Amino acid sequence: MGSKRLDRRTLLKAAMIGPGAAVAAGGEALAAPPRITGLPDISWRLQSSFPATLDTIYGAAEAMARSAAILTGGRFRIEIAPPDRYVPAGQALDAVSAGSVQALQTCSYYHVDRDPAFAFGSALPFGLNARMQDAWIVEGGGGPLLDGLYAQYGLTSLVAGNTGAQMGGWFRKEIRSLPEMAGLKMRIAGLGGMVLARLGVEPQELAIESAYAALDDGWLDAAEWSGPYEDEQLGFYKVAPYYYYPGWWDGGPSIHLLINRAAFEALPETYKEALRASAAQAGHEMQARYDVRNNTAIRSLIDKGVQLRPFPTDILEAAYKASFELYAELAAAHPRFKAIYEPWKGFRDQIYQSFRVAEYSFESFGFTQQAKGH
Repeated sequence: MGSKRLDRRTLLKAAMIGPGAAVAAGGEALAAPPRITGLPDISWRLQSSFPATLDTIYGAAEAMARSAAILTGGRFRIEIAPPDRYVPAGQALDAVSAGSVQALQTCSYYHVDRDPAFAFGSALPFGLNARMQDAWIVEGGGGPLLDGLYAQYGLTSLVAGNTGAQMGGWFRKEIRSLPEMAGLKMRIAGLGGMVLARLGVEPQELAIESAYAALDDGWLDAAEWSGPYEDEQLGFYKVAPYYYYPGWWDGGPSIHLLINRAAFEALPETYKEALRASAAQAGHEMQARYDVRNNTAIRSLIDKGVQLRPFPTDILEAAYKASFELYAELAAAHPRFKAIYEPWKGFRDQIYQSFRVAEYSFESFGFTQQAKGH
């Protein structure tokens, strides 16, 4: 017995254009989707932490909003806006907590000044890669822990993407050893900045839109953002030729929708499920796009003369040690951090062992054979 595969876009189109209009690939008519009746028209405002020029990450929020509208017959509409549109970027989390803006697309670790435990929602230095992060949140106990944290700030959350492992940033000069890090001014967010401060770096929390000019005039010595695709778009290679890896502070950062909890709970169940499904789909597509576009962009950057460099071993070793010293201090000082850190650390240690059995050994063998020319 055979079956015809109906892709997601066909089904969404059927839902959007209504009865009798959609046909399957083989030509037969599809059953019309059920009409949504008796449900309210709801409009939300969502402000992103990311500029609209970054189509991969900002575009995921737009895709999520389109899907949620289609799945609710156009009754649930989310207006997407870049930083500072509704409220100043630094006030966006407060606006969502208060309900004047319903949602924020962001990295949770942008808000560690509010509570260091917010880092767990996205990434910790030498933490989880993208697959591990998803596993921890969805099946490994992380989801309920994060829900409990965000609830204390009047928020709920949905994972809506992941960039995958990031690069280590752009440097105006080559860094050969740990002592050469001392005194460098580097644009970096989250706990990664706290760790680098322990290595003598002066971390700067600077909007990414301002980082290029700061590098160009020498006010910054280094800046990190994401990976090759977006970094090339931002033009960093023109003013800082050394491109370091890995971004050990961003092994697999989740992108979150932080949502006003009361607004989310007031949604009809149909709308909640539409939002969950749309966020998950947009997130899935985001990571796939990053992987494909980064693959192309890193080759383009090399062709433009970018100098790829691994971080020297002494820097990685010092950063690793400093990271877990920081976590121990934060756990001692912040009960909410400790409540998440201890189970997170146990999960991390076990899944690293598990991944070595198949994932890492598979990749290692593949890389070795490629190096041999096989």
